[in-house]
This record gives sequence, structure tokens and C-alpha cells, in this order.
Amino acid sequence: MEEGMEVVGELKQAVIRGDMAHARALAQQAVDAGVEPVVILNQALISGMDEIGELFKANEVYVPEVLLSAKSMQQAMQVIKPLLVKEGVKPRGTVVVGTVRGDLHDIGKNLVAMMLEGAGFEVVDLGNDVPPERFVEAAVQHSARIIGMSALLTTTMYIMKDTIEILKSQRLTGKIKTMVGGAPMTAAFAREIGADGYGDDAASAVDLAKKFIA
Repeated sequence: MEEGMEVVGELKQAVIRGDMAHARALAQQAVDAGVEPVVILNQALISGMDEIGELFKANEVYVPEVLLSAKSMQQAMQVIKPLLVKEGVKPRGTVVVGTVRGDLHDIGKNLVAMMLEGAGFEVVDLGNDVPPERFVEAAVQHSARIIGMSALLTTTMYIMKDTIEILKSQRLTGKIKTMVGGAPMTAAFAREIGADGYGDDAASAVDLAKKFIA
């Protein structure tokens, strides 16, 4: 088992480095050495993504490096996810994410989705150009605790409010939290439209989701 934990440490570093070529193999090696999948998840993947998130917030790494780390984490997740499901390990919570109607930009949204997955969340990614009612339908369908909306255009920002209004009309406010982000966003705008929170980058969005679930 000691050898297996050494591999877990190597896998964590591979995630931090964004070493996609070795992440999947190291995850399989850890499984073959008898390490519990939940240990691999917590001590290699979540821990590694937490660390890269802190480096990102400190401006020590940038979006390309974070994307590589997230993709490396996903490579390892492909190995352990079926085992986690088999063992009945529950995700931290479910988050529905998407870019709002009329907006086709998705790089930021994709990064948030990958980092949420790396933090132990189940992510339902609706893609881009998502109408308000679709966000709510998906959240109800998947028993999501959080809806995350992204926009890059000032012309599409206010569409986020329509989703929040639907939640209010269905008396889901509070049961389903909303967080918003994107280049033109501000915390003041989030408050103006009634969102529960604002993330100015992917790492902050993950921190916010953790607070909502806690």
C-alpha cells in the first residue's frame, strides 16, 4: 500500500503539472496497487486541483496551465469514476453550468466546469446559447443545488436575470443557488440581478460552489 500512496503523490504532481500523458496511467497504477478510488480522488485529484486553483488565484499560473491540469485530472477520472460509482461514492453536489442564450463563448465556462469536477462536483454542462428555462429544467431534473451561468457579451448579461426570475416563480430560490461569471460581470451586477454569488475567475467560482454546498 505504501507503494500505492507514492503513486498517488506522483499523480497529484502530474495533475498540478498538467501532465496528461501520465495522469491516466498513474491512476490505473494506483488502482492496481490497491489504493481505494476515493483516496485517489481526494488525495490526488481534488488536492491537486485545489493547489492549482490557489496558484491561479496568486497569478503564479495562468489559464493554459489550469486547462492542462483540468484535462489531466479528467484523464485520471476516467479510470476511477466507474469504481466510485460502483462503490456508491456520492459527489459533493450537482452543478448545472452553461453560457446564456445568444452567447456562444465557452472557454471560461469549460474551465469552470472542469475545475468543479476536479473539486468533486457532478457537473451537468448544457453548453452555450442556453435559454433560461433550460437551466431551471436541468437543475430540477438532476437535483442540482447550483446553477452557474456565464456570459462574455454585455448584450447577453441580463438574460441571466430571466433564469433567476423563473426560479423565483417556481419557489426554488434558496433551494437552487445561482452563481454568475464572465468578462463583463461584476459583483455589483450579480447583486443587481439577484444572483446568489459572483466568481471573477474559475477558482473563485469553485470556492463559491463549496460555500453554497457547505
